[in-house]
Amino acid sequence: HVQLVESGGGSVQPGGSLRLSCAAPESTFTTHCMGWFRQAPGKQREGIAAIDIDGSTKYKDSVSDRFTISKDNAKNTLYLQINNLKPEDTAIYYCAAGGPGSCGLGSLFFHAWGQGTQVTVS
Repeated sequence: HVQLVESGGGSVQPGGSLRLSCAAPESTFTTHCMGWFRQAPGKQREGIAAIDIDGSTKYKDSVSDRFTISKDNAKNTLYLQINNLKPEDTAIYYCAAGGPGSCGLGSLFFHAWGQGTQVTVS
């Protein structure tokens, strides 16, 4: 069972930036696809970014110009850099770990989830 712990959320003004972090057990990134999801109030959870074992990335089209997913294998930490934050980015953000072999933005690719970190833009 992969335990994931997010941090870095907070309240920011529109146009601001945040970097979310997700701490994972050692070697997680060399064996797992990793992703970031978010769930806004009253909406379904949606995948916004994923990074595969080889470092290749995928993004939800609507955020690809403002969001950057990255990982530091040495620190066992996944990141999501969010720039030019908008009120519609307000949500709980979750990191997730999937298996090897396939990596995408759908929830079905992932089997372990963090507890989430709140991002509020207003």
